Amino acid sequence: MNVDSINRIIIDKPNLSTALGMEFLSTPEDDTCMARMKVDERNRQPFGFLSGGASLALAENVAGVGSSALCPGCACVGIEVSGSHVKAVAEGDTVTAFARMQHKGTTLHVWQVDIKDTAGDLISSVRVTNYIIKQR
Repeated sequence: MNVDSINRIIIDKPNLSTALGMEFLSTPEDDTCMARMKVDERNRQPFGFLSGGASLALAENVAGVGSSALCPGCACVGIEVSGSHVKAVAEGDTVTAFARMQHKGTTLHVWQVDIKDTAGDLISSVRVTNYIIKQR
């Protein structure tokens, strides 16, 4: 999935993605997309580990970018995010979110997002449902 056009929109204005340090990446498959985020002072807990809330935000944002790339001209908004955190990631590491579409309807998209550290270990497993709003 090519996310270049969405990246231009995201970089244009301050938002949660840029505030937390997310970088969105294109993938060769049409039903997948990826994002990277370095664990640093913008997204860590006071204890020096990646915040679970930042992981959920990464998952929701990468799924939103994927839905937006598939539905140009629509507003794609998360209506449900549910995840499990299975391992901590220390400041200085980078996490990668890999999103795969599970369902593509006309008004709902469901994504499975796995977040892994640089060693390839699973950090969080997240399911995101997006509502697709057609712009007038």
